[in-house]
Amino acid sequence: MKRLIPVFLLLICSAAAAQQAPSYDELLTLFKEWREFESPPLLEGAPDYTAARFEARDPEFRALQARLNAFEIDGWSVPQQVDWHLVRAEMNGYDFNHRVLKPWVRDPAYYNSIWLYRSDVPAHEGPTHHAVVELWTYEFPLTQAEQERLTRELAVIPPLMKQAQVNLTGNARDLWITGIRDIRAQRAALESLKFRLGEGTSKALLTMVDEARAATGELITWLEAQAPKKTGPSGIGKENYTWYLQNVHLVPLTWEDEVRLLERELARAWSSLRLEEQRNLGLPPLNAASNPEEYNAQAEQAVQRIMDFVERKQILTVTDYMAPALREHLGKFIPPETRNFFWITAHYDPAPLYTHFYHWWELARMDRTPHPSPVRQGALLYNIFDSRNEGTATGVEEMFMHAGLYDDSPRSRELVWILLAQRAARGLGSLYAHANEMTMEEAGGVHMEWTPRGWMKTEKELLIFEQHLYLRQPGYGTSYVTGKYLLEQTLADYARVLEQRGEPFAMKNFFDELNRIDSIPISLGRWEMTGEKDPILP
Repeated sequence: MKRLIPVFLLLICSAAAAQQAPSYDELLTLFKEWREFESPPLLEGAPDYTAARFEARDPEFRALQARLNAFEIDGWSVPQQVDWHLVRAEMNGYDFNHRVLKPWVRDPAYYNSIWLYRSDVPAHEGPTHHAVVELWTYEFPLTQAEQERLTRELAVIPPLMKQAQVNLTGNARDLWITGIRDIRAQRAALESLKFRLGEGTSKALLTMVDEARAATGELITWLEAQAPKKTGPSGIGKENYTWYLQNVHLVPLTWEDEVRLLERELARAWSSLRLEEQRNLGLPPLNAASNPEEYNAQAEQAVQRIMDFVERKQILTVTDYMAPALREHLGKFIPPETRNFFWITAHYDPAPLYTHFYHWWELARMDRTPHPSPVRQGALLYNIFDSRNEGTATGVEEMFMHAGLYDDSPRSRELVWILLAQRAARGLGSLYAHANEMTMEEAGGVHMEWTPRGWMKTEKELLIFEQHLYLRQPGYGTSYVTGKYLLEQTLADYARVLEQRGEPFAMKNFFDELNRIDSIPISLGRWEMTGEKDPILP
């Protein structure tokens, strides 16, 4: 006969278990500890990426991961559960970088330290080390305090360049050869900085610029000497790629799924372009701006058209920072022979490209009204935001078109399809490169040949930059199109849920809610907005 346990004892045990289960507040504590751990200790004044450091700290990482996995979150609100998944994704990203990607071992561009511009997404695209110098944050001429700050930041470069020569033992040929370009660009940026400093610059800062430049030059010489020995592939392989998508970027697709999706979107873009051209037979062609005055007039008209459209059509809530955010990034007239793909389109009509500048609205929002959850403030690590930020910026190009942005300019619709075709082609090439079925150059061939009107054949620097970035950062090259697909799925589910409840749909509510949830993977945003939890989320 089984011994019966008194009910009151069961209640006491249940209460005790509930008290022992980690709470959401404890998740926030763990998150803070995790972020502190993720930033490495220093070695001779630079972040330590040596193999010995990773090995020594691995037990501490496993302990943090075990603590996270001990949480029982089923009873939490969906936003709180989403935060737990964000922390899990970041820890998975650290683990994947340690096991597979190893940018500090395989990727010379990882040691690029000088950044002249702010990225249009929450953090720099691709793997970057923890002590980069954000030169765009300085105003010249520098104050004394800013000179001291820049001196401290540049002091990281000499020891890091020396450390790179110890850490870079990988055999990824395409990453190695192309990465040398990034380190050369760092040397050029330091040379340019010397001229920008001018009179009144402290001796300490001038000396540090010289030391950083010399150390950069030594690394370039070493990288070039090692280059002939580098013969291996640079892709991470299909299995690793799929694991990374699903467990780090929380994209519910496989490598094979992404190939099929991008092939479909590439075909749809090309066929839609031809249909638009057929529809527009007899209409006058778009004329590219032929001088700065024409370009500036088109740019201002495009900003006004977009701002009027989103407010009049009630696409999303318009704030006072949106128009200024666009105007800060209008670009300028570029002679035809030096325009790259994106500025070719912008000289015909800037509006399609400027809708992609939804990015700058998002960054302005994040700067001014950060999300209340510490987990969502600032940038998620390891470019985990890519499906959300790149997918939304790409998605709204087509969504705004369908909602009527170009009703008074039908030829502009052609540009939207050309933009989509280019993004599908470059992403498809990057998939084959990561599967090691193509070299980076061959992937660039797909990118170039499948972009309509030959507009990727005019300026090769963009081609190299994009394919190099996507080889360095798995999933980024496809995120524009896969993120757009996931955004469209979320919009469909959101509309369906409201219809089932008998509630009216309003596009403004959709985008406002998407923005409120902030720059997190779309699979998690969809869960918050619709209650639909993707099977990839345990």
